[in-house]
Amino acid sequence: MDTIFIKGIRCQCIIGVYPWEQATTQTLVLDFECAADFSKAAQSDDLNDALDYQKITERIVEHAEASRVKLIETLITQLADILEQEFELNWLRLSLDKGAILQQYKLVGLILGRGSR
Repeated sequence: MDTIFIKGIRCQCIIGVYPWEQATTQTLVLDFECAADFSKAAQSDDLNDALDYQKITERIVEHAEASRVKLIETLITQLADILEQEFELNWLRLSLDKGAILQQYKLVGLILGRGSR
């Protein structure tokens, strides 16, 4: 099985449990990977036979920027559910980087994996 990835998807979100986090947008950075068979698209050279990276990216950004959840665990789970359903994915991996939200850490984030390769 082949792997498709999109790295560095940036979203401007209001997310967090602290009042100061709810008062301003934060930049989240997401990476997406999924298993796919892109042999048909490679042969036809037709976007209709391929997984549309633009649509996946737009859907991630659209949902993330519209959501008003407190936890990144909630957001990444919602995104995985949406991507699995709307793009009929059997395997995916999402990572979410919340950045240096706390001074004592360089980065804070999550990685979620679903399905089997």
